[in-house]
Amino acid sequence: MRSAIIEAAARLLAESPTGDISTRAVGEAAGVQQPVLYRHFGDKDALLAAVVDHGFERYLESKRGATSSGDPVADLRAGWDNHAEFALAHPSSYRLMFSPTLRKTPEAAYEMHRLLLGILHRIAEQGRLKVPPETAAQLVMSANTGVSLSLITRPELYPDRSISRTVRDAVFATVLTDHVEPASKENAQAAAATTLLASKLDKFTPAEAGLLKEWLERLTTTSKP
Repeated sequence: MRSAIIEAAARLLAESPTGDISTRAVGEAAGVQQPVLYRHFGDKDALLAAVVDHGFERYLESKRGATSSGDPVADLRAGWDNHAEFALAHPSSYRLMFSPTLRKTPEAAYEMHRLLLGILHRIAEQGRLKVPPETAAQLVMSANTGVSLSLITRPELYPDRSISRTVRDAVFATVLTDHVEPASKENAQAAAATTLLASKLDKFTPAEAGLLKEWLERLTTTSKP
């Protein structure tokens, strides 16, 4: 029954010109009464979050099973492009994922963040990241989300889809050392500190690790020009 309700809601969402649906319409489409719907999901926000997770499942499956190319920067670039392509192919689900009216954050959003962090940690371990992985994840995800939402919600203002790659390259130039020519001493220090932050500090006591982390984080912020 739960799956039938989610699938009915997903169909209505895909057909909705406004990106909104009513629980009454979902119940009618699924052939269930309102009490049944609320017993399964609690409220409309929880239902919509479940619809988002359902819509993103195939996309996340491909991410989970993706084989590393051996070059995490190439993987990061491919991940950005795949993200934008998914948004363009599934605009209703994508708009809902990042809707400010949705009070419950879909699990898919957390998983996307974790997968992105995994790639960024690999880049940091190679000394190719200028900022901590967590900061890089925020920059990459917010920029990727912003340009993707612009493309699907304002196509008349953003008719050229290649703007996504332009934004991608600009963001990567901000977070990756590969794009610094020539690398300054300050950038080299920041990259080294970021690399150490991404490594395991289990050889230190908790107090030592905490102090070292504080020093390294200071280097990543004060070593910039």
